Amino acid sequence: MNIDWTLLITAVGLALVFEGIPYFLFAERMPALLTRLAIQPPKFLRFIGLAAIILGLLVISFGRSLSS
Repeated sequence: MNIDWTLLITAVGLALVFEGIPYFLFAERMPALLTRLAIQPPKFLRFIGLAAIILGLLVISFGRSLSS
C-alpha cells in the first residue's frame, strides 16, 4: 500500500480549516449550539454524523470526477 503523504496532510489541513470556520465566524453563538448538541439523543447525533460522512464521500467523488 502506497500512501500519498502530501495528499493526506493536505486533506487533514483542509478539514481543520473547515472545522475552524464556524468557531471564527460565530464565536458568540458556538457555546449555545454546542450545549444544544450535547443534550441531543445519541441516535440524532449518529444520524448527523452519517449524513456528514455521506456528504463528504459525495464531495470527494465529485472532485475526483472533475480531475478525470
